[in-house]
Parts: sequence; structure tokens; C-alpha cells
Amino acid sequence: MTIAIGDKLPQATFKEKTADGPVEITTEQLFAGKKVIVFAVPGAFTPTCTLNHLPGYLENRDALMARGVDDIAVISVNDWHVMGAWAQHSGGQGKIHFLADWDASFTKALGLDIDLSGGGLGVRSKRYSMLVEDGVLKSLNIEENPGQATVSSAATMIEQLSA
Repeated sequence: MTIAIGDKLPQATFKEKTADGPVEITTEQLFAGKKVIVFAVPGAFTPTCTLNHLPGYLENRDALMARGVDDIAVISVNDWHVMGAWAQHSGGQGKIHFLADWDASFTKALGLDIDLSGGGLGVRSKRYSMLVEDGVLKSLNIEENPGQATVSSAATMIEQLSA
């Protein structure tokens, strides 16, 4: 079952690469007392994720923060090495959190996992964006097609925050 608006997010621990190595970030640390945008991608360095989805959030970071957002995070079912390399390669390091849901436990707990074994990727995350306030889901935008980044885009999130 997919998480619903008004639900509290499940507890999870992510890994994020820093200059000192990996650090663990819990959902409590990420969401407690904050308004956070999370967007998830099927895979770091994959074409739609790298060319369409991530750039929108990096380019619109200031506009999103100006609308009361405290933090932005991208989550992928990848290891922290890959997420760290993607952060560095994209220029997003230090601007948003690049969080590894390495075993897909958070993704599965949300009910947003997808089996992309046919494409050689295995279990991954559906492409989505969500607004979370103090650990509670306020909006959820799930893409029907993982190869598109329209309803989960930064532009959609800006519209929702402006309404």
C-alpha cells in the first residue's frame, strides 16, 4: 500500500557521502520540525534522472527555499558511493542531500518501489516528489512513466508551494 497524504513517514536511515566518509541520516534528523522536499529517482546517473529531474531542483533551489522549504533531498536505491559521485558530478554537492536508500527499505515502506529487472536495474524507486512537514506527508506526486519527470518536477513543486 502506498503512503497517503497525512501519514507519518516511516523511520529509516540513509547514507550520505561527506568529505569525512559516509554519515547516517535518519528520517527524524531529516524531517523533525522542518518543511522538506524529497524527490526520488530510479537511479543516479540514469538519463532522465541526470538530464531532467535533478537539474530542475538544483536550478530552482533558491525559489523553493524562498517558499518556506528548509531542505531538499534526492533519494535513490543506490549505494552512498554512487550518490556521492552523482552529487559531485552534478554540482549539487552541498546544495541538496543525495541520500542512498541502499537496500530500498524506505522506498518499500512507502510502497513506492518498482521492479525494473526487465531493464537490468532490479528493485528501484518510482519517480516521485513529496512535501513533508515535520515528518508528515503533505503532497505526493508520482510519475506514471519512470522515463518522465513532469508531475514530480521542481516546477510542479513550486506551483504547489505557491497555491
